[in-house]
Amino acid sequence: MGQIKVTKCPIEGLYIIEPTVHRDNRGYFVETYNQKDMARWGLDMVFVQDNQSMSTRGVLRGLHFQKEFPQGKLVRVIRGRVFDVAVDIRPGSATFGQWYGVEMSEENGLQFYISPGFAHGFLVLSDTAEFCYKVTDFYHPGDEGGIAWNDPTIGVAWPELVGVYRGSPAAEDYHLADGTPLILSEKDQNWLGFKETLGLS
Repeated sequence: MGQIKVTKCPIEGLYIIEPTVHRDNRGYFVETYNQKDMARWGLDMVFVQDNQSMSTRGVLRGLHFQKEFPQGKLVRVIRGRVFDVAVDIRPGSATFGQWYGVEMSEENGLQFYISPGFAHGFLVLSDTAEFCYKVTDFYHPGDEGGIAWNDPTIGVAWPELVGVYRGSPAAEDYHLADGTPLILSEKDQNWLGFKETLGLS
């Protein structure tokens, strides 16, 4: 009953997934994941954990990665709207240091599969957003790394975000176009840049 459309992104290892939504006068039904459908597109990863978060408008989470136990992530939004970003941090990759972003919402129903080896983050563009994701490895305490979300070396074009880069990932100089302040965790305001984090000269 499922069936999905999978689009390969310009960066290898990233995929946009569009499930089939069955609508009628009662509402809708959708298979959010079907292993057989994914395998037909060559996506045979095994998920071991499901996570969910809720965030308010202006919250930016990222850019996060796992150092020793990298996870593949299948992400989707069940309420609200976010701009989701993946940054290639795979050594030797032809697209090392490049990013790709996609807007996901409860209306468009898109999913984003991010293979292991990417840093990940998202910005909430609606009043609230509920974000769900399946991962291919368990959470390992102490294994999380991060990169400054606004590092100009990467140059993510976060939509609706206004501000001036002053050499740090601090939130104080940024807000959304309507004046909503950018909200970051303390940790996300202290990550180093791309080159420093990955030990590049």
